[in-house]
Amino acid sequence: MPSEESGGGRFSIDHLFLDQDAIPTIVEVKRSANTQIRREVVGQMMDYAANAVVYWPVERIRERFTKTHGLVADEKLDEFLDGRMETEDFWQLANENLKKKKVRLLFVADEIPTELQRIVEFLNEQMDATEVLAVEIKQFVGGAQTGLVPRVIGRTAEAITNKPPKPPPPPLTSVPPEEIIEAIKKKSPEGAAVAQRILDWSYEYFTQVRPTSTTFVPELRYDSKTFGPFSIQREGRLYLYRGNIRTSET
Repeated sequence: MPSEESGGGRFSIDHLFLDQDAIPTIVEVKRSANTQIRREVVGQMMDYAANAVVYWPVERIRERFTKTHGLVADEKLDEFLDGRMETEDFWQLANENLKKKKVRLLFVADEIPTELQRIVEFLNEQMDATEVLAVEIKQFVGGAQTGLVPRVIGRTAEAITNKPPKPPPPPLTSVPPEEIIEAIKKKSPEGAAVAQRILDWSYEYFTQVRPTSTTFVPELRYDSKTFGPFSIQREGRLYLYRGNIRTSET
């Protein structure tokens, strides 16, 4: 994802993941023969972490996730979360983690030089919110067999002690749909009026309207299954869950 200030691919990274706790994980993959693996890549990672909130807002990450998985994006996320939290709570938590700089920086290489190992351990011990790790993946070949042996670097006893304990999953709280509409009204009275008409229509034609902490989801129950084709967010956006629409038609 390029920087809006300098253009080009200044903030283009190898991989960006979100784990089960909605913690963004920035991954840089290098070969040990690459001279950048020593100092330059560390500076790049610090740059990425410092600018993540500006250039990777959670809305953009969500758009990329939907683009990657297409019609089954919502089903994929539900399967991944496995009841741990609602999808809207997941994205909200990801946004909070970005704002708090609660991210994970991960260096991956076939061999981690001693100099980089010391830097990773130092940073991980000194940084409270951000976790810095390296994964060394050595390849061993013998006959027709090939084995990959990973080793995690950075989780020293001091780093583990200094890190704040992992918080429990956020409770599955919910707010009335009317509160969602009031939040929309603060940004756009016209948008709130449209949301209210959708809510009234949903009460009349849908089986139920399920509220969450950030949205309300009109749901239809058919043949012992429940489908939520769309949701209205407190930011005023309407999200179509095309996977549920497709499932309900088949």
